[in-house]
Amino acid sequence: MTKPVVKPYNTEQSKKEEVTSMFNNIAHRYDFMNHFLSLGIDRIWRRKAVNALKSLEPKMLLDIATGTGDFAIALLKLKPKKIIGMDISKGMLEVGKKKMQERKVDHIIDMQHGDSENLPFESETFDAVTVAFGVRNFENLKLGLSEILRVTRSGGKVVILEFSKPKKFPIKQSFALYSKYVIPFFGKNIAKDEKAYAYLPESVSVFPEGKEFTDILTELGYHNVKAETLSGGIATLYTGTK
Repeated sequence: MTKPVVKPYNTEQSKKEEVTSMFNNIAHRYDFMNHFLSLGIDRIWRRKAVNALKSLEPKMLLDIATGTGDFAIALLKLKPKKIIGMDISKGMLEVGKKKMQERKVDHIIDMQHGDSENLPFESETFDAVTVAFGVRNFENLKLGLSEILRVTRSGGKVVILEFSKPKKFPIKQSFALYSKYVIPFFGKNIAKDEKAYAYLPESVSVFPEGKEFTDILTELGYHNVKAETLSGGIATLYTGTK
């Protein structure tokens, strides 16, 4: 059964266009909202994702759907030579570029505008590719994942962090209420975009998580595919190699 396409604003624009507009609209409050609504747990998830790459010791990294670059900054712990943070939203990138300049890491982290479904890099360019909470926003999931695999070198690793749906009481019920009422409320009153933050739980609800997602990765040619649920299933860490 084909799952419905969930878009932030439900206009005649494509999902890609709407997602771009959404992130441009909320870029000015994104970092605050991200940490506030996750109660800071997102930082723990990112550390877990970074640790999944430690043994690889990657020197060239690509962070897709980088947003304002929080995950790219976390990747600095791996001491790479270069990190490219790529996003489709110019608004998010503007915030991210200022952040890199203020932290004096813009010589390592290069924030670039680009589309995950048409990456402007040669095949086998990166030791590792990361995506944090971005794959569910891909308009064509398989095309985006195929592009990620293409630009990863043989023996390289892909790390994907994404929201999922908790299955056990009481986290399942609590997360459902939090997603339905709390997130849109603060999205409306702080970020001034209720639809953008209503889109978050809606997009999570239709995303092919767990085994369904790992099956897609395997089908596309990823090897050693693994999935680890985090914080009672609120998020899942997926890893695979080329």
